[in-house]
Amino acid sequence: MLALSGAAAAGLPARASWSAPGAAGEALRIVFYTDVHTRTEWETPRALAMAAAAINAEKPELVIAGGDLITDGFQSSAEAVEPRWRAYLEMHRAIRARVEPVLGNHDLVAAIPEDGAPPSADPRQRFRTAFSLERTYRSVAAGGYRLLILDSISVVGGDDKYHGRIEADQLQWLATELESIESSTPVVLATHLPLLTGFYQATEGAAAAAPANRVVVNNREVLELFAGHNLLLVLQGHLHVEEMLRWRGTTFITGGALCGKWWRGAWHGTGEGYGVLTLRPDRVDWEYRGYGWKALRP
Repeated sequence: MLALSGAAAAGLPARASWSAPGAAGEALRIVFYTDVHTRTEWETPRALAMAAAAINAEKPELVIAGGDLITDGFQSSAEAVEPRWRAYLEMHRAIRARVEPVLGNHDLVAAIPEDGAPPSADPRQRFRTAFSLERTYRSVAAGGYRLLILDSISVVGGDDKYHGRIEADQLQWLATELESIESSTPVVLATHLPLLTGFYQATEGAAAAAPANRVVVNNREVLELFAGHNLLLVLQGHLHVEEMLRWRGTTFITGGALCGKWWRGAWHGTGEGYGVLTLRPDRVDWEYRGYGWKALRP
């Protein structure tokens, strides 16, 4: 049973607890933060220091950073966004627990520069270099759980610039990886663009369709790969709201935003914050928490 408390419109905190099969005898405490949109204006590096201190106080065993760790990398030169990378990495290093980063659209660098400069031959390189990664999608063991991290960004150009998509080579990797995972092993999937959301129906009306650069367009193809597996959670970002959906035994959590409304306060009732998850043998607990920041951006 899913139990919720703390209406989004009323602010923080928001809590939930529900029955779910876990890894017998093991518990795992996770902090999930997303959409940092690091910049250097409006004292935001101080906000990041506050967030890191708050996350450390949670004493997590694992931290997942859900993407958009910097802002505007996609359309900017490497030189322009390097101060943002340095500011973000200072926060990243201040977190004592292991941090597993997810690629967001803003984390690509010079994918389609707006100043007329040539695009980067590899917009993901700065992200991989920052975290010493061979690739932007991967599988991570965490106690009795398996964390699968996806790269959900497909550069398409035009008005959309990018779409949410898990490309064919990554789908093949995922299918192969799942073959090696016991069907009973609880799996946590992390992606920047959402696999499932009701945000557009909630904010624009029941018949509203989500734009292709706001969701993973081939979500069903992805989720069908998990048939016969224990997909416990999907952690996702991009929309800057705290949202929870349950579909076919899987709980989908959109994790708000560390920057709220792009450093201007709350967005659709979700303030600046992060999520705390405790995975237990018989249930999952979730709470969305603020870290005390008061927006200074005009």
